[in-house]
This record gives sequence, structure tokens and C-alpha cells, in this order.
Amino acid sequence: MTKRHLLAAAAAALALPAAAAQAQDRLPPALTATIDPKVAQLRDAALDDTLAYDITRGLTTEIGPRLAGTAAEARAREWAVKRLKALGFENVHIETYRMPVWVRGAETGEVVAPYMQPLRLTALGNSGATPAAGLTAPVVYFRSFADLVAAPQGSLTGKIAFVSNAMRPTQDGSGYGQYGMARFAGPNLAAKKGAAAIVIRSIGTDHSRAPHAGVTNFDEGVEPIPAAALSVADAENLARMVESADDPVMLHLTLTPRRTGMHESGNVIAEVPGTDPDAGIVLIGGHLDSWDLGTGAIDDASGLAITTAAAKRILDAGGARRTIRVVWFGAEEVGGFGGEAYARAHGDDRHVVAAESDFGADRIWRVQTNLPDGAKAVGDRLARALAPLGIVRGDGVAGDGADIGPILRGGVAAVDLNQSGLRYFDWHHTPEDVLDRVDPEQLQQNVAAWTAMLAVIANAPEPIGGVSRDK
Repeated sequence: MTKRHLLAAAAAALALPAAAAQAQDRLPPALTATIDPKVAQLRDAALDDTLAYDITRGLTTEIGPRLAGTAAEARAREWAVKRLKALGFENVHIETYRMPVWVRGAETGEVVAPYMQPLRLTALGNSGATPAAGLTAPVVYFRSFADLVAAPQGSLTGKIAFVSNAMRPTQDGSGYGQYGMARFAGPNLAAKKGAAAIVIRSIGTDHSRAPHAGVTNFDEGVEPIPAAALSVADAENLARMVESADDPVMLHLTLTPRRTGMHESGNVIAEVPGTDPDAGIVLIGGHLDSWDLGTGAIDDASGLAITTAAAKRILDAGGARRTIRVVWFGAEEVGGFGGEAYARAHGDDRHVVAAESDFGADRIWRVQTNLPDGAKAVGDRLARALAPLGIVRGDGVAGDGADIGPILRGGVAAVDLNQSGLRYFDWHHTPEDVLDRVDPEQLQQNVAAWTAMLAVIANAPEPIGGVSRDK
């Protein structure tokens, strides 16, 4: 090597530490944040958690389906109070409210011409009813919700609208908002255009014969029409019939749901009292009610179990600076009555952060926050604590959830721990939402993530103030 080459190599070697230092300066704050060893210890111990599975098993086995406002949901509330008290939580109580209740009746469907085949379907929440003997009418096929939107006024008079949407699985579940419009708004729109009834392809990513339930709503002054979701397999078969038949496809539907008036629902509340009353409340939880087709394991017994098990770990570790309030919200599925009732009762309480678990029990892959500027370092420490669990920090803004939404709209900061949605919509709102859809190992990862989140957020020395809704 020549002297020139030696000098160049030496210069390059001397430059390496400086380059490394510059690279260090450019590292994201979450990679350089210091993690409290106690947080890491709590997080790692939670990977052996058994409480969350035990709660999920108990609620789905001993109570089962828990349609909001029914006797089953009332039994679930009493079950929850006994369980939360036995676990050592404080201030355990039920806060009731009144809500309108809809229950399903008979629900059958069949193609009667030009072919004859039975259909697997379920009435959508708030569906209108057919005559007791059923309704027979021709099908008008719409490949997408947008096609229904484009249909002329009055063009569906005396007919059954059929909307087919092909939702695909995504990790973040983003397809639900777009394809779900067929369920959320399709029946109301079809009714305005004169339809006698509507059937939709279930808003799901499976190809089974299990239909997906879910609520729909009609504008004031619009008479609810019979509305049902076909299983994905039956919807695909019906689409093939419409596309290949020379004559109109005729359906016979029998749906006899009914509204039963105002009934009692309620939220179950429990706390881990904080050591600093002025530090505020960290609100966590999920929803206690479920649809009535399955046992509500992934939606949302597991969410209740995850958040409760994490709070229990903080309780057993001696508590935290901030009060942790665990809420098992009632009546989420049918319109978010639980979240609204909680906000009315506790809107003046000093909440500093809110988070909910309501997307199944598969592995958490992303964390997103909506913290005020003065608490950005808290978010950095949180991301650092979650990284060993395979959780990345997203660049979006937290603030999702039907149950905590009313509180967040008051300016409370949010944390989202996003679970994978690749399997969730295979079973969402179906008879397949049962205990064996919960993977115990992935459930434990959820508990570990929530435990770490609570250990960081509830003990953070920084004040956590309000945020504007656009932060």
C-alpha cells in the first residue's frame, strides 16, 4: 500500500467515529429513549399471563352471547362485578342507562326462481320486518355500494336490492370503513329509492357460509325495510345466478325482528387508584355486549380481558401515579350508547389518556399516540418499551374507538395499540366468533403491550394535558 493510500485509510478511520456520532444524532427518539427496568420486567412477565384467557373463557362460557339491553347483558354485568371485585380492583360498580332495544326473530331466505336454493343470512340490527309469511320480489344487482348510490330514485320500487362488495383482508382493517358503507348506509339508501328489501354481501373477508351481523340505521322519517347480510359464499353464488340467468332472479325473504322499547344497559367500572390524585385518570377498556350469533370472544371479551389483565398487573405491582380506570362498556355494537353514557357521567373527570381494545386478540403490530407537545417524551419511552414485542411506531394520529370516542372529543389524549386485522374480519359478527378463535400466545403479547403502556403512561412524571382534535 502506498503512503497516499495509508494516509487515506487513516483519515477514513478517524472519520468513522464522527460519522457514527452524526448517525446517532439522527436516530429516532424512541431508539435513544431510556426504558425503566421495572417497565421491562413487568412487560416480560406478562408474556406468561393466564388471566386474560381465563376472563375470555369465563365470559364466553358462563354468559355467552350478550346482546345489548337484554337479560344476557344484565347477567354479564353482574358477572363482571363479581370478577373485578375478586381480582382486587376498587370502586367497582355499575352505571346504568336506558337504550332502545332491537331483537331478531325468524330469518330465512331462498332463491325461488329461476333456480331454487336456500340462502344463509342474518338480519341487520334495526332491520325492518317482512310480513309473517315473508316477501317475494325480483333482485336488482349492484356490484358495489357506489352502483347503488347511482341508481335513479324510484328505480327499486317493489324490488330487493342486492349489493355485493368484495372486502379484502388488510393488517390495519382499513377496508371496513369503505366496504362497510353497504351495511351502514345501504339499507337507508335503498329504502329511499323504493326498495321492498335489501340483502348485502356480508362485510367480511372469509368465504364461509357464516353471515356477518351488524347494525344499520335509517334516517328519521324513513320506514325501515327488511335488511339482511348474506354469507360471503351465498352472496357469491347469488351473484353468479344473476349474471348467468336469462330470467329475473326471485328471492323469498322472511325476517321478523322487532323493537321492544327502552331497556336498561350499563357500564361496569373498576379502578386502580393512583398515588397522585392530581395526576389524572388513564381510561382503558372494551365493550361487554356482543352480537348474538356467536359468543363474542374476539368482539370483545378478549379486549376486556387484555385491558383488565394489564391493569391487574399494575395493581399487583403496587399501583401507579395516575388512577387507572377500567371500563367494561355496554351497548357498543348497536350504537355506542355505553361510550356516550360514560361521557355524560364522567366528562368533567380529569382524564389524561384514553385507550380501548376492540379489534380481536391477534398480535399488536403498531402503536400510535396523540399526546400534547409537553408529553412527547412519554410517547418516545412508550415506543421504546414496546419495540421488543415487535411493535412499530406508526406515523398516524391515535384517536379511534366507539367507546372512548366521546371522551376523546373532549380533548383527551389517546393511545392506539393496533392489532393485526388479517384474520379479524373472517369471524367478526358471525357465529364463528367463539373462544377457539383466540390464540393464547398472541393474547399474551397483547397483555404485555398493554402492561408496558400502562406502566409508562400511568407513571410518567410529565403532566399530560389536553390536545386539540386535529393533533
